Amino acid sequence: MKFRSLLTSAGGVLLLALGAWAVSSCSSSDAKTGSSKATAFHDDMRKLWEEQILYTRNFIIDAAAGLPEQQATTDRLLKNQDDIGNAIKAYYGEENGSKLTTLLREHISTAGELVTASKANDTAKAQDAQTRWFANADQIASFLSGANPKNWPEADMKNMMHDHLTLTAAEATDQLKGNWQASIADYDKVHAEILSMADMLSAGIVKQYPDKF
Repeated sequence: MKFRSLLTSAGGVLLLALGAWAVSSCSSSDAKTGSSKATAFHDDMRKLWEEQILYTRNFIIDAAAGLPEQQATTDRLLKNQDDIGNAIKAYYGEENGSKLTTLLREHISTAGELVTASKANDTAKAQDAQTRWFANADQIASFLSGANPKNWPEADMKNMMHDHLTLTAAEATDQLKGNWQASIADYDKVHAEILSMADMLSAGIVKQYPDKF
């Protein structure tokens, strides 16, 4: 079973969509405009989301090769979801921060199921996991848009999340198939996308709560 075959977005189309989204969304310089506190928040948000894709890559490599550190990697990856949820509590409250953590933990655990099923060539389980993975992405998008609708329109959030999943799926597919150079190139695309996402999130919060910065 080919992981990528479950996805409907072709790589070229995805990159064009990503480029269009990046132009229309907030840039890094937007997020960094203003106080030193806003700059620090921008940098912290980037760090958190870079950790997410770094430990996701580590998990993909561990799972593909059957390495013994896979559980330790999983635990650290899940802690990162807690950290991201905690980072927004100062702006959206304890309940909403915890809700985001729950959604992100589901995002990670479902991705793990998808990688595991794909490695085992279990098409039915992989298809089920993928369906739930994208449904969870839509939940995350709706949650974020509901918290900050002016700066995070729901359609943009869904496109952003789907881009993230599609790029990560390509990375995992190439790693499982032993296409090492392609997998590294995929990760570079994931990295570029996640930085745009982190900048958009930090800029949106700064614009929504300027008195806090």
